[in-house]
Amino acid sequence: MCCVLLLSACSLAAQNNASTTPVPQFVDVAPQVGLTVSHLASQEQHYIVESMGGGVGFFDCDNDSRLDIVVTNGSSVDRYRAGGDLMVTIYHQGADGKFTNITEQAGVTVKGWGMGVAVADFDNDGNLDLFVTGYGHSVLYRGLGNCKFEDVTEKAGLGGITGFATGAAWGDYDRDGHVDLFVSRYVHVDMNHLPAFGSDEKFCRFKGVLVQCGPWGMPGEGDYLFHNRANGTFEDVSKKAGMDDPQHRYGLGAIWTDCDNDGWPDLFLANDAGPNFLYHNRHDGTFDEVGMLAGVALGDDGQELGSMGVDFADYDHDGKLDLFVTNYTDQVDNLYRNLGGGAFSDVSWPAKLGQPSYRYVKWGTGFVDFDNDGWVDIFVNNGHVYPQVDAIPNSPGYKQPMQMFRNNHDGTFEDISKASGVFEMPPESRRGAAFGDVYNDGNMDILVLNIGQPPSLLINKTRNSNHRIAFHLIGTKSNRAAIGARVAIHAARVMQFNEVRGGGSYLSQNDLRPHFGLGAADKMDTVEVFWPSGQTELLRDVPADFIYTIMEGKGITARVPLSPPLKPDPSASAATEKR
Repeated sequence: MCCVLLLSACSLAAQNNASTTPVPQFVDVAPQVGLTVSHLASQEQHYIVESMGGGVGFFDCDNDSRLDIVVTNGSSVDRYRAGGDLMVTIYHQGADGKFTNITEQAGVTVKGWGMGVAVADFDNDGNLDLFVTGYGHSVLYRGLGNCKFEDVTEKAGLGGITGFATGAAWGDYDRDGHVDLFVSRYVHVDMNHLPAFGSDEKFCRFKGVLVQCGPWGMPGEGDYLFHNRANGTFEDVSKKAGMDDPQHRYGLGAIWTDCDNDGWPDLFLANDAGPNFLYHNRHDGTFDEVGMLAGVALGDDGQELGSMGVDFADYDHDGKLDLFVTNYTDQVDNLYRNLGGGAFSDVSWPAKLGQPSYRYVKWGTGFVDFDNDGWVDIFVNNGHVYPQVDAIPNSPGYKQPMQMFRNNHDGTFEDISKASGVFEMPPESRRGAAFGDVYNDGNMDILVLNIGQPPSLLINKTRNSNHRIAFHLIGTKSNRAAIGARVAIHAARVMQFNEVRGGGSYLSQNDLRPHFGLGAADKMDTVEVFWPSGQTELLRDVPADFIYTIMEGKGITARVPLSPPLKPDPSASAATEKR
């Protein structure tokens, strides 16, 4: 396939000098812009179902080119037994940059216990649809336009999803132009027979302190793969495709990506307290689970890890997608470098990501170019699952800081958590994280779920002279939302690429528009789009600093200017720039 040739033959050597751009700066504006609905959680969290939190998402629910927001609401055992809570809250962004809670008007009123979100256009009607995972049941909301939705779960054949559903990811695994749905499940929880707090000495203690039981010692649940029949309904093909997980591992973050550049989407699944899965697409509707062979199932010492959040990107510009996975406390996060040929190598320690991550419990994450220098950085959400850890001497605590790592352009990362401001924000126990350009200014922002609190919206206030670009892709022969499409750009002798994904991070949804920083380059020599249908589109000499709409088969159909980059400010310090 031509994309394989491009990525292997056209990957150009990048300059190995660290960025001279000032450190990106963030400020939490959630209260000021109207994100005020609190996530629901019990204070003591005596049961595992109460501690896993949930995800958040960015998506444009009314096609006005402004990102709207969805946040899962959570619940508690007592509240769930009493009927549950609205599974999500939807906020609409107005022209003034503020958000309005439109949950009731939008029709997303199913109650339960919301966990994760993933967005796609499953019926190719031009309106984005929303899938919500949850304990007990999950929901498929079909977009009707203008941020209105209808519950089509039963009609679509997804009413049989039971148990503790967590991660969700849309991907067109058979490339027929209609997105399919993967759903991961976690532990088996019987709400009528919950383990008494601290009842099992082996699996209900942490460093000597009584805590909730599990996941160790608890039965897990299998996963689902649903094939889109292209008539508004789905077929359960989990077992036939080889993705039902008969061992019942504890599934969490899921993400589709073409990790071997063969043009077909594969799926990575982060499993808690067990080996991770990498499902390789065999191009015939079935998959081989190759996590162990590929080197992404375990840590570099062969340890089974407590994996939570996931993302893929080409952090070193070698034309291959690398994998980042967040893990439990006293475990490092894993940066798996893609070696090609189906093999990965855990380079967490050489990349200088091991020591800073070790103490925390890590969740939502993403590869994002926060300073637009052309190299993706890393963000990580942290927060413990046990409120009781505050009683343990020298513990990092239940509420923990966020972290950010800047790409040094040489295979290593610098901890800029404090300099960027994210570390200094009030600590919380956080879970999902999503990434997007909220105000279409070319800077990537962060949406964060805080357990028992309203979400945080971290706006990227960085102003520098770097150029940037974003793409809104519309499929015609491919699925309408272009899930699985790949954009590759060449600028300033560097090749960058990434994909449109429906679901990722930790149970969350990122902005569907691929974003790239360009550094000093004010144009791209080439832009190439590889559509899931197999069609490719090549554009030349494309100016920077726009959001381009590209329709499959028609090229650029619209462009919206981003805020112009600033000229360097000689009075700005090395750590920050004035705004």
